[in-house]
Amino acid sequence: MRLDKFLCQLNKGSRTEVKNLIRSGQVTVNGAPVMSPEHRVDENMDCIVCRGELLRYQAHIYYMLNKPRGVVSATKDRSDKTVLDLLLPVLAEQDKKRGIAPVGRLDKDTEGLLLLTDDGMLAHELLSPGRHVNKTYLTETAKELSGTDILALETGVDIGEKRKTLPAAVEVLEPKLIRLTIHEGKFHQVKRMLQAVNNEVVALKRVGFGPLVLDETLSPGAARPLTEEEIHALRSRPAVRPPVLDDIEAVIFDLDGTLVDSMWIWHDIDAEYLGKYDIPIPDRLQTDIEGMSFDEVAVYFKERFAIPDTPEQIKDSWNTMAWDKYEREVLLKPGVKAFLDACRSRGIKLGIATSNSRKLLDNISQVHGLTDYFACTLTGCEITKGKPAPDIYLAVAEKLGVRPERCLVFEDIIPGIMAGKNAGMKICAVEDTYSADIRAQKQYLADYYISDYTEIPL
Repeated sequence: MRLDKFLCQLNKGSRTEVKNLIRSGQVTVNGAPVMSPEHRVDENMDCIVCRGELLRYQAHIYYMLNKPRGVVSATKDRSDKTVLDLLLPVLAEQDKKRGIAPVGRLDKDTEGLLLLTDDGMLAHELLSPGRHVNKTYLTETAKELSGTDILALETGVDIGEKRKTLPAAVEVLEPKLIRLTIHEGKFHQVKRMLQAVNNEVVALKRVGFGPLVLDETLSPGAARPLTEEEIHALRSRPAVRPPVLDDIEAVIFDLDGTLVDSMWIWHDIDAEYLGKYDIPIPDRLQTDIEGMSFDEVAVYFKERFAIPDTPEQIKDSWNTMAWDKYEREVLLKPGVKAFLDACRSRGIKLGIATSNSRKLLDNISQVHGLTDYFACTLTGCEITKGKPAPDIYLAVAEKLGVRPERCLVFEDIIPGIMAGKNAGMKICAVEDTYSADIRAQKQYLADYYISDYTEIPL
């Protein structure tokens, strides 16, 4: 990381201010003054001192708060004290400008464990309905629960939603005090669950959230940073597993790297195309254009590399260069045909949502005999926003006549995975050599992960 960027991230000033600090000799790296803002530092290993202050870099911060009653789970509120108001006095000065926020919410009259962080990706994952993160509450009830009431809570109750709640775990501690563990995060869920068995919540305290357990040494309103072990536990996922097709009405596939083993050809094509203009291929080019539609990439190339061709001419060149490779060198991922046959035999609808061109999509479908399998195929050029926006997946689901929550998406890159998640669909990440360096991140974000389609039980 550049030294000036490092200092800006620790809120040591604006970009101009930190450059002045560096150039005036007020910053040392490993004991030696550094005068260049562009100097590269290892934020995790180097000893960096600014005006006598040793700086420690954290990409994100994580705090456990024992929320008291009467405080709202928000970052701002016009009338009530917020959980962020309680946390700010605890934070180091350089952390106060971070975008820290509560992960989920506790009602104003509910107390107990609340996680606050600026790690948006982790927060999104923990709150994902598909993750089913456990939430445990000490629940004081208006009257004692009967055996029938407990059985109802443990099998699922009707709280006015489309489906009953997932089975809960109930441990009776005292006649009117239970430890209740749920696996969802619906609005006022515990209160509505008790109402469903003709009871009421008198007091509610959350004592568990996923792997976190409330630190009982924290008085109400107090907070502390999470330990390294707690952070690691939050980031860990259950062992990855292949998807099952129960309750799935449609399966939607990305194309390159997902249905066909083709990601490798695009580096070669980009290098060959840019080589015509004596332009070396940038190291991060493929990462920079991930998720863009074919049209968007052509415009990007023209603007970034000052290509004299029009975007249409650029696309025509790519189509010509890719055609032969797709026809002769690109293979289906192992097990694809058997999986498609299994889906079709179950009456599951099939679709494709790809950033590739319509011309190449149709060519690939014909070469590999896929055309008759898919009721809908869309390209990024045919919708408004490319991945990670959910537009293309939502459009395919609409054309198939299937609700998003009944769709399973297969993807191989992060923007595609996020597009499916943003659409509210289940996601299976697919192994691909091109994205091997982000395998752990793909496994973390997706609901399932496969090396190839032969792993899926049919």
